[in-house]
Amino acid sequence: MRYAVLLESQAEKELESLPKKILQRIDTKLQALSLNPLPRGATKLKGKESEGWRLRVGDYRILYQIDDKENTIRVYRIKHRREAYR
Repeated sequence: MRYAVLLESQAEKELESLPKKILQRIDTKLQALSLNPLPRGATKLKGKESEGWRLRVGDYRILYQIDDKENTIRVYRIKHRREAYR
């Protein structure tokens, strides 16, 4: 089953500000998420963002939530690892 990957406005802004090389790698991961929302390496977040998941792409992190009822993935952050959880 295919999922729709939705980027929140904050994630879109963060994506646009990335270097082209990193942007291509993240774009590939986002496309893969539509086929498999829990790929190898996806980690459940703890604490205040316990509803979400994290996917590593080099030094960058994609933070997202999965809605199985509507078959959507909501990406809310794409940041460097030192800034992603603030």
